[in-house]
Amino acid sequence: MTRATKRGILAVATVVVLLALGLGVAFAVGDALGIRTESSEQMRPAAAVVPEVAPPAAPPEFTMLDVPDTVRFEVAVDELRDAVADASAREGKATLAVELIPGQEVDSGPGDDGYELRGDASALRIVAFTELAAVRAVYDLAAQVRAGAPIADLLGVHEPSRLPLRMTDLGAVGVEPDPAEWETGDDYSHASKAFADVVLPEAPYVDEEALADAYDDFDEFLRHSIANGSNAVAFPGFVEFVTFDDAPGGPVYAEGDPHRDRALAMRAAFAPFWERADELGVQVFLRTDMLALTGPLERTLIERFGSLDTENPEFWSVYTAGLDELYGAVPALDGVLIRIGEAGAIYDVGGWDAYSALKVTTVDAVRAMLEAFAGQAEASGREVIFRTWSVGVGAVGDMHTNDASYEAVLGGIDSPALIVSTKYTLGDFYSWLPLNHTLEQGAQRRIVEFQSRREFENFGAFPNDLGTQYQWALQRLLAANDRIEGVWVWTQDGGPWRAGPMSLYLKSGFWQLYELDTQLAAELARDPEADVAAITAAWAREWFSDDPETVEAIVAAMARSREAIEQGMYLEQFAEQRVFAIGLEPPPMMWIFEWDILTGDSAVLDVMYSIVRDSGGADPVEAAIASGETAVRAAEEMRELVTATDASSWRSPESREAFVSTLDYELDTLRLLQAYRALILHQGQWHDTLSPTAREAWEADRARFDELAAEHLERYEGDLDHPAFNLTAAQLGVERTERDPAMAWIARVLLLLALAWVVIGAVATRSRLVGKPGAAAASATWVASTRPWRARETTLGLYDLDRWLLILVPVALLVGTRAVQTSFLSWTHLAVVLGAWTVFALVLRYCVGLRSPWPVIAAVGGAVVLRCIVTLVALSFTGPGGYWFSFWTDPVLRTAYIALAFALFVWVFVAAGWAAAGQVGARRATGFVLAAVGAALLVPSLVIGAIGLERALTLWNDELGLLPWGLARILGITTYLDIPSETAWFAAGFGAVLLLVGVLLALPKRRPVRTSD
Repeated sequence: MTRATKRGILAVATVVVLLALGLGVAFAVGDALGIRTESSEQMRPAAAVVPEVAPPAAPPEFTMLDVPDTVRFEVAVDELRDAVADASAREGKATLAVELIPGQEVDSGPGDDGYELRGDASALRIVAFTELAAVRAVYDLAAQVRAGAPIADLLGVHEPSRLPLRMTDLGAVGVEPDPAEWETGDDYSHASKAFADVVLPEAPYVDEEALADAYDDFDEFLRHSIANGSNAVAFPGFVEFVTFDDAPGGPVYAEGDPHRDRALAMRAAFAPFWERADELGVQVFLRTDMLALTGPLERTLIERFGSLDTENPEFWSVYTAGLDELYGAVPALDGVLIRIGEAGAIYDVGGWDAYSALKVTTVDAVRAMLEAFAGQAEASGREVIFRTWSVGVGAVGDMHTNDASYEAVLGGIDSPALIVSTKYTLGDFYSWLPLNHTLEQGAQRRIVEFQSRREFENFGAFPNDLGTQYQWALQRLLAANDRIEGVWVWTQDGGPWRAGPMSLYLKSGFWQLYELDTQLAAELARDPEADVAAITAAWAREWFSDDPETVEAIVAAMARSREAIEQGMYLEQFAEQRVFAIGLEPPPMMWIFEWDILTGDSAVLDVMYSIVRDSGGADPVEAAIASGETAVRAAEEMRELVTATDASSWRSPESREAFVSTLDYELDTLRLLQAYRALILHQGQWHDTLSPTAREAWEADRARFDELAAEHLERYEGDLDHPAFNLTAAQLGVERTERDPAMAWIARVLLLLALAWVVIGAVATRSRLVGKPGAAAASATWVASTRPWRARETTLGLYDLDRWLLILVPVALLVGTRAVQTSFLSWTHLAVVLGAWTVFALVLRYCVGLRSPWPVIAAVGGAVVLRCIVTLVALSFTGPGGYWFSFWTDPVLRTAYIALAFALFVWVFVAAGWAAAGQVGARRATGFVLAAVGAALLVPSLVIGAIGLERALTLWNDELGLLPWGLARILGITTYLDIPSETAWFAAGFGAVLLLVGVLLALPKRRPVRTSD
């Protein structure tokens, strides 16, 4: 076998191996992306109806109230008197007496609040077995008065509430409505900063005056929540109130440690809050993330257990000792509520050494924690509520939505003190999600979570009547699982507190709008068969008007509210699918990522378009655009209904103005979203079909969007009640798409020049053309890049011009290709890529030393040209936007491109080594290349590590627009994608190893020293 034949076989084998590696990389990328969809079963609630509203019934004056002298009755009677006083008219007089039947308490359960109302409208008598039931009767009378319904309609027997536990969050208690904190609109912290003005950084740690105001705030919230039918509250905090004096192994805090003094001060300050709740019959559960930590507590746990070893049952004894301490000091506390799925800086309050960490991430860790906490709860007569919200966290990441995972985590843990809490949707609080079927399983006691101030639907700033959906969900779940015993209604919490409208429950903004969903959830928990339309009418009468026509108009508007939300804020064809990507299940509202950021990234928008395109129908893209128009019409009709009402029929001009203003705001926003919907769908259609008509439609959409965006920002920017959406990411995306045609033309020109260079090189080797200026350089790059073992012979005798062209052509093409690929918008990308290539070239040149560098330059330059041609082909259709569209949506094209591009990329280094081997041998040539590659990896990695990986990725992504712009602002790219923050340093370490290995291989062999006899 000749030497040439061996080289040919080796070259073919090398190409095959490189292509195989490229295919492996392509399949790995496709697997990592994991983009797929599956159909999902939607909730099917009944259509909202508008009842015939009767004129209000004037309540009587209660002239005599014969009720037991207890605090609970006192507060209930206050609510009844207030309801009567708030009525627009009163008619007649009435008496009310309470008869508690002694000795019957044993026949009723702890949540049994059934009663009978006897007598007539002028003389009412409540007959009940327990104080709980009789107090409920008084509140029912108050609610009847506020609803404008005859109190005589309540006469008769009232069955106990279907669900005995009806918990709320803490509302906006202790939160100061400071406009300065809402003005920027970009504070995505999830910390409520409740009691921020109460807690002091130094001793005495508590501001007594602010504490007194907060206590009054809490008392008002309790009264209001009880009147709505709630009987439990989740109160934030745990480690803040614990000294850990009795922790196994000794106290956590050293003598004189301010953490201990602060805990005692905080406990003393807030114990009266919990005792007041207990006095009013409201259970208190301390709400905490796990792990909850302080600096000394974390150090102690690591010292005692070697790490934060959450799988060790003994580890949790420190926390259960803290609970024993708390319950002993404050018997009014009823238990603890635990979340493991979210933690970290986004929830921490600055200035407090109390924080959380995501450390309970395995099945064994969760089970060890729950068994410890449930055992402690049983022994202390308390309860522990465990939330299954664990999205994306380790092995328990999908127990919120996966039946098998739920069973793996919780199967066999059947403590009577354990309650498991789960959101009613199969995911977060979005529309279009299926009912959460994990609520239908398990041996544990269960509660269902609802959110009134829907964070993903503009924080309750739009009308959003969820009554029929709540009812359908509860009825289905109760029919499937008799262990469901309660609900948890979020009246305020969920998502960032200061990125949306400054609406604070019972305090500021148009909170009455989402009060409807709070009342609906509580009423349906008591009676899942309740008339939701009547509840909505009662809400409208309580807060806005007594006039039947006005109430009907408001209820009719609310009946259209779901259509406006579901069609206007979502793309139905996308939202009704379950979508999976990068190991996660993205939510159904990805084009608003998240809360108020209209996204402009290619990954989300291209995938959304592809799902819409494949959804079926004659023209699914236009059908999706038409859905946005349907939402706009619904909002227009809602506004017409409300503005047509008689202004004098409203309780106040301010309440009517608030309602009309919020509808104006919704209509403006939905029109903006409709324009953007059309824009992004026509954008995807252009990349997909190359249709000039689609591009023309995009141009028209862009003009419309720009006009509406300017109007939206001018009207609502700085409006604390109706804040403008964040359009930065969308506008960046529009700018990139605007450049796509120009980039495509530049790519075509560069591609033609590159192909001409290659063709000249290939032809010149066998013709007289080789003698023309520049042709010799083209010939050298072609031969050296395709047959690098001939690189040396092809570069002999080159003129200076040809040598310059060997360098300038590949460099210019590389710079041009990368600039076009980034639409001339990402200088960060150019700096990193070109910087790495520069380091590679300089180190390789240094290694070559005094030998001729031209063989290596020709081989590397020619291979770079071939690699650029592949990218330019991809860019030449519809520019960078089309390049990324195919990457995200076409697995076949993506696989082919990655395989070929990766193979050619690696070929650059193979060709360099092969070319150098003719001068220094294979071993040293390999060392040269490894050293150059190692340095090229090491230097940029060190720079990125010094800057910070998250910061660098954010800057890069802002310029390229591949992933949602909001990722960095909200969760962090590295956090969301589970990229270790040390990745840059790991890469630098790997580069250093390559550099060292390369240097060792590059060293010349020592010649043996000759000795004479």
